Amino acid sequence: MGLGFGGEVASYYKRYRRGYPGPVVDALATAFGLTAQDRVVDLGCGTGQLALPLAARVRAVLGVDPEADMLTLARRAAHDQRIGNVNWLLGADIDMPALVALLGEGSVGAVTIGQALHWMDHQSLFDRLQPLLRPGGGVAVVTNGTPLWLQDTAWSRTLRDCLEQWLGTRPVRTCGTDADSQRRYRDGLVAAGYQVDETVVEYTDEIGLDDLVGGVFSALSVDTLPAPQQRSEFAGRVREALHPETRFREHVRVTILAARVAGSDLPGAR
Repeated sequence: MGLGFGGEVASYYKRYRRGYPGPVVDALATAFGLTAQDRVVDLGCGTGQLALPLAARVRAVLGVDPEADMLTLARRAAHDQRIGNVNWLLGADIDMPALVALLGEGSVGAVTIGQALHWMDHQSLFDRLQPLLRPGGGVAVVTNGTPLWLQDTAWSRTLRDCLEQWLGTRPVRTCGTDADSQRRYRDGLVAAGYQVDETVVEYTDEIGLDDLVGGVFSALSVDTLPAPQQRSEFAGRVREALHPETRFREHVRVTILAARVAGSDLPGAR
C-alpha cells in the first residue's frame, strides 16, 4: 500500500518536515466553522504535522496514511504531547468510500490534505469526499511552502546544484506547490461542485545545515535514500558548497484552498 516512505525516511520526515503555524489552523477553523463538536479527517497525514495541532480545535481527528511507519511515529508524537483525541488509520485516497460507510454521511467537518495531494488522483478524490462532509464543511488543500531545493535564494540554488551532481539529474519536483498544480487543484474542486476560497499564510524561518540536509532526505523514498556513510558524504558536500554560511533564512508561503460544497453555508449562518 505504501509509497516507499517508511523506515528511516519516516524518521527524517518526523524530525525535519515543516510544521504548520497557528494562523494556518485558525484559517482552517474559520473556513469550515469548525467547533469542539466536529470531526476532521487528515488525509496523507504523515507523522501528524497538521493532524496534531488541529486536534486542539475539534472533537476528534482521524489521520489517514498509506505508510505504517509514518502512523507509528504520529501515534508516538500524540502520546508524547498528551493528545488523546486523534486516531490513526492505514489507508489512502481510494479508501474514502469505505470511510463514508464507517463514519456515516455528513459526519465530518473537514478533510484536510497537507502536501500530499500530488500522490493522489485528485479529481476522483474530490468527488468521493462530498458524501462525508456535513453542511458547511469541506476540503482543504494545504500546500506547505516551496521545496527546499526550488526556492529563490542563493543557498537553495546551491543545494539544487549539489543534488543535481549527487543524483545525476536536475531536481524539479514541486510536490504540488507550483502555480500550475494549484490551478489544477482549484479547477478540479470547482468541477466537483465546490466553492473555493484561497488563504495565504506567510512567514520567515531560519534553519541550519542539519535541517537542510534532513529535509532533503525526508523527501526521498526508501529505495533512493543513501546509505548512512553516503548521507554523511552528501552533508559534507553541501556544507562545503555553502561555506561559510551555516544558517539559512527561508520564506515559507502556505497556501490553503478551502473548498465548500456549492450553496452550503457554515453551521448557524443565515
